[in-house]
Amino acid sequence: MYSYPQYIGGQDRSGTGWTYCLDAGAFLADPRASFTRKRKLELAGGDTPEGDTTGIVGRVALSSPQDVTDALQAAHTARRAWARTDLDTRMKLGPRLHTALTARYDDLLDILVREGHPRRLAEWEIAGMLTATSAETVAFYRSQLEQRFDSPGHSLALLRKPDGVVCLNPPQNAAAANSFLGTGALGAGNTLVVKAPRTAPLGVAFIYRELVAPILDELGAPPGTVNLVSGATRPMLRQWLTSPHVDDIMFFGDSDVGLELGDKCVTHGKKPVLELSGNDCLVVWNDADPDGAVEALLECFYGSGQICMVPKCAIIHPDIAEQLLDRLTARCRALRPGYPDDPEVLLSPVLKSDRFHEVLADARQHGCRVLCGGERLDVTGRPSLTGTFLEPTVVRVDGLRDARRVRAVREETFFPLLAVVVPDERDEGELLDTVIEFINENDYGLRNSLWSADDKVIDAFTREVVGAGLLKVNDSHIGFVPYLGTHGGTGRTGGPFGELNYPILRTSHLQGVAVAKSAPGTAPGSPCGG
Repeated sequence: MYSYPQYIGGQDRSGTGWTYCLDAGAFLADPRASFTRKRKLELAGGDTPEGDTTGIVGRVALSSPQDVTDALQAAHTARRAWARTDLDTRMKLGPRLHTALTARYDDLLDILVREGHPRRLAEWEIAGMLTATSAETVAFYRSQLEQRFDSPGHSLALLRKPDGVVCLNPPQNAAAANSFLGTGALGAGNTLVVKAPRTAPLGVAFIYRELVAPILDELGAPPGTVNLVSGATRPMLRQWLTSPHVDDIMFFGDSDVGLELGDKCVTHGKKPVLELSGNDCLVVWNDADPDGAVEALLECFYGSGQICMVPKCAIIHPDIAEQLLDRLTARCRALRPGYPDDPEVLLSPVLKSDRFHEVLADARQHGCRVLCGGERLDVTGRPSLTGTFLEPTVVRVDGLRDARRVRAVREETFFPLLAVVVPDERDEGELLDTVIEFINENDYGLRNSLWSADDKVIDAFTREVVGAGLLKVNDSHIGFVPYLGTHGGTGRTGGPFGELNYPILRTSHLQGVAVAKSAPGTAPGSPCGG
């Protein structure tokens, strides 16, 4: 069983208690017995587990307010020494993390699966971490942090300086993968306080205790460069907001909550770095590769749609809509729930099943057709009124201009429901303009993608679509590529300052430096010079 105390100021520290982490497979097999064992262990307390640990993967220590205060103080104390560490040394963190991730791939995969991530989803999450630490991507980061120029009379530089202490609050649905973005803040020269969420702390603790902390020690980072705490979200956020030691807060979560937090950050003099909800559009043109497009559409159902960057809404050209929808729904009907260690399983238990039924009822009230799905299932795939899974559901919405009257189109659907809009425009030029306008009017802006063989359509899409942090063309909607960030977006996804999110850049600020080559007062252009 994994066991992780707090990590504060370079030292392990016991907490006020433990969060015991259930094996998702054991929980699905017998929810009541598994949860009872978990609660008995947590109530018993103590450093040694007292009771039956069957089906328990590990545990993570819980933090008191004083522990959090100490972590913030440790990060504040370490910030100057870590920022003074030369850039080339700091940038070694990325390649060494890449090596460590590769070496411990199976261990991390096992933890994510046992935390409840379907194996294919967990493999995708680790692929994102590996891409973010690839040689090409790290070289790009290095180029953005320091640029030097030579001009007559001056040596000039554009430098990105660290903001200071960064606090990171990852989401419970993908805590480990999103917490990994904090390593970019470390590369920029910031110190870091990471909160492991009580509902899914184990992957976060593994990454920072088993991978990040040892590498920082090897690089000579001062104690307190990274700190790991765990506890309830709202009290800890309030503590971060009011602490004089906090400079940036990285928050992942619901748009309403995150945008309100962003306002509070600004009021308290903190920089908000927001990763919020997504409502991604995937457009399929009439000349698209149907096999590739259907595979990309099926990505909606990774983790039962409880991933912000999967496609949530599709727009399919009316010329091919019937044929493509037949292929898509046939594939959807073949998707079944199961235990997360099954390599064929994509679906996971759904946390917001009540909202799913509300959104589905709204679609029906607006005359939309439910092409497949809509029922609750148990882990074996049988219909069940108490099942924790939902069938992959496809809803057809006819007409583009009024499509956002439907909640399934207008809002983020954090469950396995894909709204497919079939426009009624037939003129190609009018249709393309209408589709681009529709995408740009989306309140969210995480990722958008297009499937088309027409260079003119591709060019218009990539030039004129202004929302979203990332545009994908004829490619996996959720796939990762070198150089380009994995997260970030506009609108309700990233807030007023949202864009493609490079944490190494978002947690630093640009500073210009000019050093005169001649004696002071004689440089050309100076107040006293010629």
